[in-house]
Amino acid sequence: MLNFKAVREKEMSLDKLVADLNKGDLENLTNEMIDTILDLIADCEDGDVQFLPDDPEAYDPFAEEEKDVNLAWTLGHVIVHLNASNEESAALASELARGVEYHGRSRYEIPWESIKTVDECRQRLEESRRICLASLNMWPDEPHLDNDYHSRPDAPSINAIGRYVYGLFHADSHLPHIQSIVHQVKGSRS
Repeated sequence: MLNFKAVREKEMSLDKLVADLNKGDLENLTNEMIDTILDLIADCEDGDVQFLPDDPEAYDPFAEEEKDVNLAWTLGHVIVHLNASNEESAALASELARGVEYHGRSRYEIPWESIKTVDECRQRLEESRRICLASLNMWPDEPHLDNDYHSRPDAPSINAIGRYVYGLFHADSHLPHIQSIVHQVKGSRS
């Protein structure tokens, strides 16, 4: 998996980190990320999926309802959220690769409350893997890697590869979150 530490610590830009990557690398990175998450939840049970962890740092400024801004996320919530971000990045990357000008977000997140079992988490992860890998099949043989955009005026430009990896970057940021939830769940069982 990519080591995003330098990007997180602002020692390296994302575009520098991904400069030598190609479509095959993106396929491998996608599989590694999904496999890592599946490994993290391998010993989970159905009751663990909606376990409400202790998360004093919970803060979601994009929550649809004010009451949910400081809501601790369940395992099911984290999984549907990171999958939605991966899929959005993959969809936008395929458009950029085909020469389509960036036109805004392309995001759908299933209601996290609908995920109640470990099998549903696994199914959602595998579905997301399939969606992301399928998006790479939409890339032309010679992707338009010069087609880029700025997500913010102060941000560096991002092309198809950077946009795709941004989803993995986001998912990677949730790995400690998943580890913490799983750790708390196991502790609550004993």
